[in-house]
Amino acid sequence: MRIITLIVVHCSAVRPDQTSSAAQIDSWHRKQGWKLGIGYHYVIRRNGDLELGRPEYMVGAHCQNHNAHSIGVCYEGGLDIRGQPADTRTMAQKVTLRLLLEDLHRRFPGAKIVGHHDLNPHKDCPCIPDVAREYADLNG
Repeated sequence: MRIITLIVVHCSAVRPDQTSSAAQIDSWHRKQGWKLGIGYHYVIRRNGDLELGRPEYMVGAHCQNHNAHSIGVCYEGGLDIRGQPADTRTMAQKVTLRLLLEDLHRRFPGAKIVGHHDLNPHKDCPCIPDVAREYADLNG
């Protein structure tokens, strides 16, 4: 059984006129040569639907050097219409993300919730200004 110490929030880095379902991300990752497909454990669509990615018991492929002890959560979006990083989460996504993080926090109480860029400062992902602050009540 894996010991989970991090819950890492990501964005799929698509514009508002583009989509990124779990199935699409799985296809993209397989085309990149990832034999196990989608690297995230969860994907949250713009309408708030939660889609399953890689099973939680499997190591993800979403944050180098942290995959073995983390759960990866990705929301659809992250770029504005010009392709620039932006917090594009819809209200439905914010609600679903909050509910998912609350559930994960209950099941993995010691896990810290962070954004991908908190672990890799060269990344804009997840394009949320301060994930740790936004979910500080769950990190306490």
